[in-house]
Amino acid sequence: MLELAAAADVLGSTVLQADGAAAPAIPPTAAAALAVGLAGLGAGIAERGIGAAAMGAIAEDQDLFGIGLILTVLPETIVILALVTIFLV
Repeated sequence: MLELAAAADVLGSTVLQADGAAAPAIPPTAAAALAVGLAGLGAGIAERGIGAAAMGAIAEDQDLFGIGLILTVLPETIVILALVTIFLV
């Protein structure tokens, strides 16, 4: 049973080539690009709701501008951290 689990780990992360050699299922640069793209998409979706709420709060009370700005920019840190992964690959 343990051998089957080890084989599943190896086959789950590789794709067999026609000549029988194994290669990674996705190249590291493509994985990094996918990570940055999905992080950007998630940050954009998060900013949509946060930005609308912040603008509504600022319209009622202008003293909330600083808090609204910080909360609107906060999801962008996720994209910045995802960009760091490109330099690690």
